[in-house]
Amino acid sequence: MTFNSMNIEEFHDVWVFAEQRGGELMPAVFELISEGRRLADEMGCRLCAVLPGADVKHLAEKLGGYGADRVLVYEHELLKDYRTETYTEIIAQAVEAFKPEILLFGATNIGRDLAPRCAARLHTGLCADCTHLDVDTEGYKAFLRRESSMDVDNTNFDSPLFDAHRNLKMTRPAFGGHLMATIVCPRFRPAMATVRPGVMKLGAYSEEKAKNVEVLAPDFRLAEGDVQTDVLETVKSALKQVDLIGADAIVAVGQGIAKDVEKGLALAQALADELGGVLGATRAVVDNGWLSADHQVGQTGKTVRPKLYIALGISGAIQHKSGMQDSEYIIAVNRSDMAPIFEIADIGIVGDLFDVVPKLIEEIRKEK
Repeated sequence: MTFNSMNIEEFHDVWVFAEQRGGELMPAVFELISEGRRLADEMGCRLCAVLPGADVKHLAEKLGGYGADRVLVYEHELLKDYRTETYTEIIAQAVEAFKPEILLFGATNIGRDLAPRCAARLHTGLCADCTHLDVDTEGYKAFLRRESSMDVDNTNFDSPLFDAHRNLKMTRPAFGGHLMATIVCPRFRPAMATVRPGVMKLGAYSEEKAKNVEVLAPDFRLAEGDVQTDVLETVKSALKQVDLIGADAIVAVGQGIAKDVEKGLALAQALADELGGVLGATRAVVDNGWLSADHQVGQTGKTVRPKLYIALGISGAIQHKSGMQDSEYIIAVNRSDMAPIFEIADIGIVGDLFDVVPKLIEEIRKEK
């Protein structure tokens, strides 16, 4: 039967691309499996992971532990190293054979390269860099009430053109992070999305689910003659970047350091060092060139959930708050008692960070 992405009634199940490098699954995969589990439960269908690589079957159990019902394993020596053409071929063959309704990728370097190629090959839609996903309309409304100023109760979510209650609602930053846009793909399947690492909550691991996961090795076609590129060498960059997503403590700076940027950054770094944490920043700080982009927290940066988040001189624009408001404990320091950051802070300190931070460092050292 010829594959037709417009025959949407033929498509079922939620899929996650299980990205691995050198036989190790990427952390974003487990976040996507956890989110996919939620979506599959809402839709009443299976959650499947598609796992290409060489000698990767042993990874299937871990995918099951985080919620996958089934893992489709595609093993071949030509899949050992990532190449756009080989991975696109495998994903396309898998989709054409099994017809998933939803297909999720991590918005990693590989995911951002692979997903659009697959979408073009399969003639379907792709929403990039998503920060929120919903199928259930009531769940989507709850999200809007929590995260937007929309008059949800007086808005009509029904459409004469498609079933709004079954389509994947993919939300992402738009217009430089100043707006959030929700996109649907009503006429084609699978609905495809790349999701930013760190934005989805990691579910609990279950040994029972890991043991009971169904592992399949479907037939596929891949020959040496089909490959137009060779991987001669893989060179890992020695560039050290800030690990915001994995940090337990983040000290973030905003425009409040403007009067003495060098001193402000030095104080923030000293506080982060005392806490065993890392330095974060708002978009304005990055745009001004005071810190590099890997420090950025927010809609157009990274979404974080550390145990402790200290906001120094950050007013609390919604673009920044959406990237850190799920932190376990938030301390905010700002000269204005009207700063929006205080709305989500567990402790708010009204004062100049240049006066407050040295005192915080002094008190922390006393307690050590």
